[in-house]
Amino acid sequence: MREINNNINGLMENVRALTGLRVKIKVNRGRNKIELIEGILENAYPNIFTVRKLSGELNSFSYADIIANNVKFLK
Repeated sequence: MREINNNINGLMENVRALTGLRVKIKVNRGRNKIELIEGILENAYPNIFTVRKLSGELNSFSYADIIANNVKFLK
């Protein structure tokens, strides 16, 4: 259990380091629906982080989405 908690804390720090930067994210919405999002990582809160698309739309994701491989950061 401790290992998972440390992974989450490290993951949260990595996401916080990207705050204010332009990111590309691949999101698995389920049922073979894959979405590519390019935008600015606006905020990293304790449970979620938010990404504002270039079109202005705001999306929020949880850190658990990253662990479950539903959200992947691209280069």
